[in-house]
Amino acid sequence: MLLAVGYFNGAGAWTLVLLALLAFFIGWHLIMGIGGADMPVVVSMLNSYSGWAAAAIGFTLSNDLLIVTGALVGSSGAILSYIMCKAMNRNFVSVILGGFGATQSEAAEIEGEQVSIDTGGVASALNDADSVIIVPGYGMAVAQAQNAVSELVRKLRAAGKNVRFGIHPVAGRLPGHMNVLLAEARVPYDIVMEMDEINDDFASTDVVIVIGSNDIVNPAAQEDPGSPIAGMPVLKVWEAKQVFVCKRGQGTGYSGIENPLFFKENTRMLYGDARGSIDALVPMID
Repeated sequence: MLLAVGYFNGAGAWTLVLLALLAFFIGWHLIMGIGGADMPVVVSMLNSYSGWAAAAIGFTLSNDLLIVTGALVGSSGAILSYIMCKAMNRNFVSVILGGFGATQSEAAEIEGEQVSIDTGGVASALNDADSVIIVPGYGMAVAQAQNAVSELVRKLRAAGKNVRFGIHPVAGRLPGHMNVLLAEARVPYDIVMEMDEINDDFASTDVVIVIGSNDIVNPAAQEDPGSPIAGMPVLKVWEAKQVFVCKRGQGTGYSGIENPLFFKENTRMLYGDARGSIDALVPMID
């Protein structure tokens, strides 16, 4: 009897290990084929999968609570993923399948060079400007620069500047990521504008400050049919008179592709940690 029990316990353990390895392989195969720019969708889809798994376990255990909560998590994750795909003008199925069956032409070469600027130059442009739009991204979240940005906005508004934020639907890791950070830093909600509300205003804006954003301000999405993000709606920051991009270095963004914005004549690069750069900028605002 004891031998039989030990045998079945061993068989159960090996089954568990086998299923875990199989799940690991399927997860790796599913995720590795998906491009970097689509990864926020994958994050929400994984949350959705966990919900459906919980609901399935609820059925097997006859547990109504697991069924209801799992269905809520699963459906909300799937809906969020669909919204994000729509915001990026991407097909939901092609994202989940890693672009299976899609063909892309070669991206256009970028001419020119990235021109850097110091905080003094940015401060001078801000002091002379009447209208300013700030575009935050994941880099702002990583640097935890939202409070410094809030202080900069306070000083600019005190100086009589028209300051607003431009928020892309998928800025950060999930929709609403930037809105939450700005609300946490006590940025007035009425100056935080969504992409559709503010995109037409860039052409009449004096200064745009891009903080830790890359793909969501990439003009290649509209100008280069061969770009991996071709067709994705973006914030048209390059139409402003001056653009200052706050980045740690010259690396590519989440999608791993180069951004022509950084090479445009009206763009200057403010290299360094976002929080440190903004902290140094605040005292220079008159």
